[in-house]
Amino acid sequence: MSRERTRILIVDDEEIVRESLSAWLEKDGYTLATAQDGETALERIRKERWSILLVDLKMPGIDGLQVLEEARKIQPEAVAVIMTAYATVDSAVAAMKIGAYDYLVKPFDPEELSLMIQKIVTQQALVRENVLLRKVLKREYHFRDLISKSPTMQAVFDLARTAARSHSTILILGESGTGKELLARAVHAESPRSQGPFVAVSCAALTETLLESELFGHEKGAFTGAAARRKGKFEMAHGGTLFLDEIGDVTSKLQLDLLRVLEDRKFFRVGGSEAVTVDVRIIAATNRDLQKAVADGSFREDLFYRLNVIPIHLPPLRDRLEDMPLLVEHFLEQLGAEMNRQIDGVSTDAMGILMAHTWPGNVRELRNVLERAIVVAPGRVIETSDLGLRRPPCADIGDNGSLASLDDVEKHHICRVLQDAGGNISQAARTLGIDRATLYNKMKKYQLRKDGEPEPEQEPS
Repeated sequence: MSRERTRILIVDDEEIVRESLSAWLEKDGYTLATAQDGETALERIRKERWSILLVDLKMPGIDGLQVLEEARKIQPEAVAVIMTAYATVDSAVAAMKIGAYDYLVKPFDPEELSLMIQKIVTQQALVRENVLLRKVLKREYHFRDLISKSPTMQAVFDLARTAARSHSTILILGESGTGKELLARAVHAESPRSQGPFVAVSCAALTETLLESELFGHEKGAFTGAAARRKGKFEMAHGGTLFLDEIGDVTSKLQLDLLRVLEDRKFFRVGGSEAVTVDVRIIAATNRDLQKAVADGSFREDLFYRLNVIPIHLPPLRDRLEDMPLLVEHFLEQLGAEMNRQIDGVSTDAMGILMAHTWPGNVRELRNVLERAIVVAPGRVIETSDLGLRRPPCADIGDNGSLASLDDVEKHHICRVLQDAGGNISQAARTLGIDRATLYNKMKKYQLRKDGEPEPEQEPS
């Protein structure tokens, strides 16, 4: 922002102070205005936007701290500086607690004031630049509530946007916690059915009988406790999208029932004899390998091909670590707002641990780790001790005093470089003088991302 666009309001009951400060800062090119008391100042703050507030502490009526407290509610982005000729520790602490940028004791050097104002202007410019950059990043890297800059996920977003325009069935594949339901909701929101309902069902959460009733509804008296006719999820989703999560866990009977609905778009309520016709787009998801399930006979092949019209695979978090800083910033901002905590970021060492963790719970696990960290962090920066995660295994390498093997030395060195780089793979690879692929292979060889967790294929489904 140019100096002319930096608007400064000087609030002081002494006319000589208002005039001298105005004359001095006017030479610096700022846009200035004055108020002789707190009431006038608040009136101007309510009506106009200000970049900086220079507020005298002691004034008749509303004093400087009250002006500052009210101004923070009206224009929290305005930077306030308290001025006083009667400095005390208590008033200085009170001013800082309310949110004052600085506390100037009169008489002060006008050159010092100019430098401080210039520093504030520079910081405000950086904040605006950061906000603008975040907006650009959101436009570039967001697909509704999903966020990623990895080429793999960008391809997923492109496919999902294209698929959303059709009415075809989509099968979302991926480990638990990768965001399958978020993707399904995003597809629905981008589709011509977005004005219709989005209904989600977890097929693994219910027994066969309950799931059958949940999906297709039931007639009065169909079974004990069926006191009235009840619509199922298929009917509720009419005109919209039905999301069948964990489709790989449904029983053989329900697989057949679902196949019939997908073929005919008709079904019978439990205990009913009247066919119900629905217009529903199906999005299914599973963390199981359905082709393997078809091969071993636990999943119907005809249903698999009915569902697998547009398959979309969501990669695990460990395969898109370049998203880690973006996701961390996103969750800190989101969770900080929900929990009313201002968190500025994570330390370099903490980011290194986040990058080295294997994330068996994927993005959901990352969100939970950061939520815990925000709760326990005493300051505004997340440190390693706030994460509740173990350090990467390299931390103990070579610490027993014995001569280490060449592999041990290489493993230890790679680990140190990764930590110094804050887990940034590209930066670490450049420091080591190797390419990213070679570094990934060495990390896999030395289990630097394993952290004691089972291999992905050994994880429970």
